[in-house]
Amino acid sequence: MLTSQRKQLILNLLRRDGQIVAKQLSAQLSLSEDAIRRDLREMAQDGVLQRVHGGALPAAQAAVDFSARQALVPDEKKAIGRAAAALVEDRQVIFIDGGTTAVQLARNLRGDLRATVVTHSPSVAVELASHPTVEVVLIGGRLFKHSIVNVGAMAFEAISRVRADIYFMGVTGIHPKAGLSTADLEEAGIKRAIMASSAETVVLASSEKLGVASPFVIAAVKDISGLVVSSAVSRASVAPYRKLGMKIFRASA
Repeated sequence: MLTSQRKQLILNLLRRDGQIVAKQLSAQLSLSEDAIRRDLREMAQDGVLQRVHGGALPAAQAAVDFSARQALVPDEKKAIGRAAAALVEDRQVIFIDGGTTAVQLARNLRGDLRATVVTHSPSVAVELASHPTVEVVLIGGRLFKHSIVNVGAMAFEAISRVRADIYFMGVTGIHPKAGLSTADLEEAGIKRAIMASSAETVVLASSEKLGVASPFVIAAVKDISGLVVSSAVSRASVAPYRKLGMKIFRASA
């Protein structure tokens, strides 16, 4: 089998099974594990999969910038934003992450909601600037232009002073075994800091983020309390997360 054919087979297996186990594939193809790992390494460099211990997982679509991500499953993100906004109650302090789905959450908060929104996303803060009864606290720091969020030492310090009721987290990948992940090391650290300052964490997960992985782990899936997904996501896709004890909130179309 040619290398190109083998790599295409690997991609087909990833789409079908959601993972590659190097030892099993080497036995199936009668090749050394070193040869399979070399293929996986090269494919990871090309951005088509994410290497993990013992094999590989599908790669998250993390390379596109904020403006390009707005075009990815826009109707699904709007529905998830509406469903997440419905979870917010009066007098709560909530932390809203950055990202295109988070902007939809902010856009759909009740017009008469009386709450405090803390965010390190200028986009979310601007979205809420005209809300009559929501207090907005914008965390400062160095602007990470890829995701349009503030990061760095200033952000860490300010986040440590907050005690939020709910953190609505955005991720680039969520996988039952590989956990919650994102494409930037510093951003992963910021998300962990917000989790530590929040009583609950609910992840906003459009369909392209389920079952995939990015290079930098934020936390284990068991560390969050809920997951907001679209109605289009199958029960089989969310079954592993439900099994881990988290609440699944389905967004209506």
